[in-house]
Amino acid sequence: MLARRTHAPADPAPPGTGTSTVASALASPERPPRIEELYHHRRLALVRLAVLLVDDLPTAEDVVQDAFTALFRRHGHRLASLDDPEAYLRTSVVNAARSVLRRRRTVRAHAPAPEQHAPAPEEDVLLHEDHREVLAALRTLTRRQREVLVLRYWSHLTEVEIATTLGLSRGAVKSTASRALDALGRRLEGLR
Repeated sequence: MLARRTHAPADPAPPGTGTSTVASALASPERPPRIEELYHHRRLALVRLAVLLVDDLPTAEDVVQDAFTALFRRHGHRLASLDDPEAYLRTSVVNAARSVLRRRRTVRAHAPAPEQHAPAPEEDVLLHEDHREVLAALRTLTRRQREVLVLRYWSHLTEVEIATTLGLSRGAVKSTASRALDALGRRLEGLR
């Protein structure tokens, strides 16, 4: 059911759709969404979110797969016990991405630096120079700043949804976004 895929299927929902739109479209008032439906409709968007947080597609796919696996173990096929299964998954993905980054930081602190590998050839072809500059500048932000900007501008979440996902106050989300945009703007201006 939740087997890993080596290629990404077409995602019928745009990458930044709101949180409850798919769940409400999948579930009728009498029937909550099934995990298979949620997986089919939201997996790719969650992988995209995770990639922006961990900067590594295979790890991002693992993070999302683990979030769905945990959801299945806890709630089975039916998600009736959850008010917003998409918010639950999104929070799981963000928390798992944080764990991945913590583990990487620990490994880097205690292991010799690995050899630098050249980026995949398709990365240079697919990304325009501006996109590479923005992604590089995004990587220089703090973890929280990156999470807030990715959730706001990639996933198109509201401040309240971001606050819920990250466990912050709405004011903290606003101030973090403001500082992150200022830092990103300074970084990108320095590249011009």
